Amino acid sequence: FPEMAFGFTIFITHIINKVRAKIVVHTNHIPHQNVRCLILAGRQRFVESSKSKNRVITHNRERKYTMGFKKDFIWGGATASYQVEGAAYEDGKGLNIWDIFCKGGGHIYENQTGDAACDQYHRYKEDVQIMKEMGMKAYRFSLSWARIMPEGTGAVNEKGLEYYDNLINELLDNGIEPFVTLYHWDLPYALHLQGGWMNPNSPSWFYEYAKVVAEHFSDRVKNFFTINEPQCVVGLGYQTGEHAPGLKVGHSDYFRIWHNVLKAHGRAVEALREFSKQPVKISMAPCGALYVPETNKPEDIKAARKANFSLPESSIGACSWDVALCCDPVYLGQYPEDILKEFGQFFPKVTDADMKLISQPLDFFGQNIYNAVTVRAGEDGKAVRAVRYDGFPQTAIGWPVTPEVLYWAPKFMQERYKKPFMITENGMASHDWVGVDGKVHDQARVDFMARYLGAYKRAAEDGVDLAGYFAWSVMDNFEWAYGYSQRFGLVYTDYNTQKRIWKDSAYFYKNIIETNGENL
Repeated sequence: FPEMAFGFTIFITHIINKVRAKIVVHTNHIPHQNVRCLILAGRQRFVESSKSKNRVITHNRERKYTMGFKKDFIWGGATASYQVEGAAYEDGKGLNIWDIFCKGGGHIYENQTGDAACDQYHRYKEDVQIMKEMGMKAYRFSLSWARIMPEGTGAVNEKGLEYYDNLINELLDNGIEPFVTLYHWDLPYALHLQGGWMNPNSPSWFYEYAKVVAEHFSDRVKNFFTINEPQCVVGLGYQTGEHAPGLKVGHSDYFRIWHNVLKAHGRAVEALREFSKQPVKISMAPCGALYVPETNKPEDIKAARKANFSLPESSIGACSWDVALCCDPVYLGQYPEDILKEFGQFFPKVTDADMKLISQPLDFFGQNIYNAVTVRAGEDGKAVRAVRYDGFPQTAIGWPVTPEVLYWAPKFMQERYKKPFMITENGMASHDWVGVDGKVHDQARVDFMARYLGAYKRAAEDGVDLAGYFAWSVMDNFEWAYGYSQRFGLVYTDYNTQKRIWKDSAYFYKNIIETNGENL
């Protein structure tokens, strides 16, 4: 019977997809009814696959739902300055570490750069109209520190402020709330030459920058993120060298950088609270290695919960992706005991004043989430990694598809950190291209979003306080070391012409927003 049911599901899905393809070709959009069919088909396939090895059923499907996403739930999209702006050398912008890192050295796929990227610097009005038409309520974007302060400190570039003024005003005029990230990896190169995040003065540099931002933009901007993915800033920038500035430091410097980055976050919170012209909401946007239980057995759930906040092994690489190393100091005011036990000898001097600075109250808990590791409880109760079955689904970039992470991660994070939860990035890289009909049919992303958002909604239904969701990304863009080889966007970017083309997933997301996810 299971095999017959699964075969019937595949057959029905095949028919739905054929009908959908014809509709999309002739109407240039996915109708509401068809979107609903796609959602339901995606959910049913998730139920069937949940019965397979290493898949988890995240809730009792017999119970009656009592709620979904809140009426004021924030639906948005996200980008980052270096990935979309372009105009790398225009209007007084200073150099940043990615401007240098991309030039030679073979760090980037086919030596590509973000010099032009999506040219949002010149095309922001077009992009805002796309977001408005899609129904987005918010746009999360980062500021280029070097565009505002070319040397990182001191002189302020008025042209840089003018660009962000124009972008923010355009968003507000179109009913889109700006969510501003202060730092998404593009450190001014002038500060890198002074030691970058290794310099003990780096928190003060960040404070000065945040002060300028607060004084200039907070009359209109009410929501700020301090740092995007500190794990990548430290782990990829200074431990593996895969990202700018491309260094591989020793243990002592590694933890010194971590401490400085977290202190910089705290100094930014101070500046935003002190100099903002209206009450503002502040958070950060970390990432990290996440774990979900193989089954709903209490022992598996307990093991997965503990794994999310513990080192899986005694290595610096594991530290880089440890959720607790980043989030415990910020939300709980202390470094994790297991890390101090293993690596405390390499930490700089940490004072009570430091921890008070780092752990200033924030307004919500943001998290960038893409996938997770499935675990079960071993004989000793500790998490044991479940082996993925042959042919386990993965995205174009090679990341596993694990929708249940959007159920379990918000649940675990809220239990520990006691804040409203917000997905600050979620999405997938897909092999997208323009079809013979002139459109981009990214069925994999539509299915991905149906599954992940369905799990996220179940978290809301189970009482997790969810504040919002930002899709990564609004459009295809420069994907760091991968250059332009990976497409994460809801909107297709033709980098030769800068033409934007809505993908099927953009129409799908538009319907999700219009219905507040009621059909998930």
